Amino acid sequence: MSLTINIYYTGKNGSARAFAKEMVESGLVERIRKEEGNLKYEYFFPMDDEETVLLIDRWENEEAIEKHHKTEMMSEIAKLRDKYNIHMRVEQFVLKHN
Repeated sequence: MSLTINIYYTGKNGSARAFAKEMVESGLVERIRKEEGNLKYEYFFPMDDEETVLLIDRWENEEAIEKHHKTEMMSEIAKLRDKYNIHMRVEQFVLKHN
């Protein structure tokens, strides 16, 4: 089983893209990608909505994402969300492997 989480970050005046840029440039994204169980952590930009950034976040299993949610990185991400005044919409998908 793996989990895929789509997180839509939305702001104003380019704040969502600035948030994603700082996430990458600060090294947070690379640290998350190196966590045990992380399969994907990648940002995309919808063509029809310049104020939204899509994060596709994929983990091997529930335990891996729960461990990630307990790291100090989550508070760093929350501070950046506040800094850029962005809002989130989350979708979660579970892929069951046979």
